[in-house]
Formats: sequence, structure tokens, C-alpha cells
Amino acid sequence: MFKKLLSKKRDYALKEEQKYYRSSFHKDYDRVIFSNSFRRLSKKTQVHPLSKNDHVHNRLTHSLEVASVGRSLGLRAGELLNKKYPEMEIDPYDVAYIIQTACLAHDIGNPPFGHAGEEVIKEWFERNRDEPFLKELSHDELEDFINLDGNAQSFRVVSQIENNLFCGGMRLTFATLGTLVKYPYSSARCEHLGKSKFNFFQSEAEFFKLLFLELGLVKIDGSYKRHPLSYLMEASDDICYGLLDLQDAVELKIITLKDTKEIFTLICGEREVEAVYEDVGYSDIKKVSRLVAISIHNLAVHTMEVFEDNFDVIMSDTQPQDLIACFTNTEYKSAIKEAKKLASSKIFNEKRKIELELGAYNIIETLLDNLILATYDFYKKEDESKVSFRYKRALELMEDDRPKKEQSLYNMYQRVVDYIVGMTDNHAKYVANQLNGMGI
Repeated sequence: MFKKLLSKKRDYALKEEQKYYRSSFHKDYDRVIFSNSFRRLSKKTQVHPLSKNDHVHNRLTHSLEVASVGRSLGLRAGELLNKKYPEMEIDPYDVAYIIQTACLAHDIGNPPFGHAGEEVIKEWFERNRDEPFLKELSHDELEDFINLDGNAQSFRVVSQIENNLFCGGMRLTFATLGTLVKYPYSSARCEHLGKSKFNFFQSEAEFFKLLFLELGLVKIDGSYKRHPLSYLMEASDDICYGLLDLQDAVELKIITLKDTKEIFTLICGEREVEAVYEDVGYSDIKKVSRLVAISIHNLAVHTMEVFEDNFDVIMSDTQPQDLIACFTNTEYKSAIKEAKKLASSKIFNEKRKIELELGAYNIIETLLDNLILATYDFYKKEDESKVSFRYKRALELMEDDRPKKEQSLYNMYQRVVDYIVGMTDNHAKYVANQLNGMGI
């Protein structure tokens, strides 16, 4: 069974790879690291939009830290798999590269301005769902936009958009692509589940089916289940963002070190926390950094214990929701809960963050107002020369990303969303200003 899950197959691969000094999974890592989409994450919001403080996490630094945790978990998982499947002679470093690469790519499809950007796009399509320019979309196509999810966009970027446009994207191994997937279903499930979390659009449905058949991740009823290694990718992300949001908030003086004491005591123990707090040679920022490092280590160790204890059910058709939900250490679970509560009450409602997110709404709405309507005009006019001058110029801003006449309306709108989602915070602001006439 696990041999399929470590598939080295690639979409559009024309010949068998030569190994040289890099394994197939090492090449996956390099393809993500050297991609334009990954590099642009350095100018995308993690939590605090357009922050002037260079120490605050952006999407790139967050992804690198998640990947570091994922690599460690992957090495340990590789050792575990060798015990369970000795006949396969699994290289733990292969497993480490698979998880590390999935961690690097897990946010590669997130729009500018973090989750606020995602919400603007969803709300814009929901608000305009009865307008003529959206009425021609099928129900499932419209649901892709109304429930737009960075997870599905990340899968689209690596499997379709980046490097080889609509010819396999980055052409990552099937093992790495499977590990990237947390929600193995389409937006059609969102209505039923009441959640806007999914991992593939209608445009990627056929490839997703091929991928999960190849990996052996199709249940008897035809639905898909998660790749076991995706649980470690997800846990790496959960461990990092919950704690590093606190670190950034202390750096920005949104919360104090005292606000975090209960959380760190639950994870690190009272003696460890007191020793760090009482060290007069450390600033508050260095103290919280030290406690974050200890916390990440402790949570990672427990994550592997939980993964090993729940391995059989993770491999079955009745998989758990996630590894954090399976934690047996009640103090760790309480700490994670308290960290989320603190973030919700103080960090996410900080005044400057709210002001910038409201600005983000105006920026992304401006982009959609102009580019979607321009695309619809382009779609409806058989003669391209009849497209209005304004709309034609707006589409020319998209350069190579602009919609093509041979595409369906759904695919045209996807190219607009691809373009907007791929923007950095600063570039989105710049283009919106051009469209508003403020860049003159």
C-alpha cells in the first residue's frame, strides 16, 4: 500500500528521470524554491498587512519555518515507515523532502493581504452572483469562486500554472502533490459541509481523480481520502502559525509577554517558563522567541507520538480530522486553544490591522470590478476590436495572464483570479491605483 503513496510519477513526464545527485523528491523541493510564485510570498501578508517591521512574518518566512518543522517530522516518519514496511527500504530523507516541499507550497496560492484578501474575493462573487456576467456560469463553477480557497489555488498553481502553463505546472511527483492536499474534495462539498475549505476546482477535477487513483486514495464509495503524510504537513503549519502569531504580536506591541505566560506554561512547564522570564539578559522579544522554540519542539515530539499511535486509522477509510484533534496531552490542547482565543480577541482585532484590511477590501474590489467586467465584455464580443477601449486597456495590464478567446467564460474568470491571487500586497495596491486613476 505505501509504495503507491510514495509514487515518483509526474504529470507530463516524457522520460524516466536520471537521479544524479538529487532524488525525485529533492527535485520537487528545488522546483518550488526556485519558482516565481514562491518568491512572491516574501511580499504577501501572513497576519499583519504591509507591516513596516521587518521582523514580522510574511508568507515566505512562515512557509520556510513550517517546512523546517515538516522536514523533522518527515525524517521521524521515514524511520517509522521502515519499521512497518521493512521490505520497502524507504529512505527517511525521501519522506522528509516530500513533507518539506508540501509545507513550502501549502500557502503558494494565497492571495495578497492574507485571509482578508480571500474573503474579499469570495464576498465579491457572492454579492454579484445574480448579475448577468455570472449567470452564464454553471452552479459548480460559480461555487468555485464563491468559496474560493487558498488550498485549491495552491494545488492549481503547482499542478497547472507555474512553469508549464496547463501542461503539468511544476510537474511535482504524485507523492508530493498528494501530501499537499488537506481537503480531498471540490467546492461542491462546501454547501453540504457548511465550510468553504476544499482542494480542487472544477478545472482540476480530472487530474485530481487521476492523481488519487494513482496514489490508491479512493474509497469504496468513490470519494477520496487524505494522504497519510498530509497530516504531518498540516500539523507543521498548525504548530507554527499558532505560536508565531504570538511572537509577531509581542514584536508589534499588540500583546505583552505576560499575555502569553499561561500558554507557554502549558507547553513548556512552569519551571522552564520562569527561568526564561527571570533572565534579565533577555528582552521580552528574545524571551518569547526562546519559548516559541521550546514549544515547537515539544509539540513536534508529541505530534509524532500521536501519528504513530493513530497510524492504522490514518491509513484506513475512517481517517481523523487532524492530528491536533488526536492529541492526548490535554495541556498542549488547552494551550493551542488559548493561543487561538488570544489571537482572536487581541491580535486579529488590532486597530491598525483592521484599517489595512479595510483598505485591502477596496483594492481587491477595484481589481475585480474592472477585470471581471472587462473579461465579460471580451467574451461577449465576437470581434475583439469591438471591446471597449477601457476594458481592452484593463486586460492589457494582465499581459501574458490575460484571458484567451478560445477559453470558456469560467476559464477566463479563473485567469483573472489567478492574476489577482498571484499579486503581492504592493503590486495589488499599485494596479488598483492605476485602475482608479490615482497612479497618474
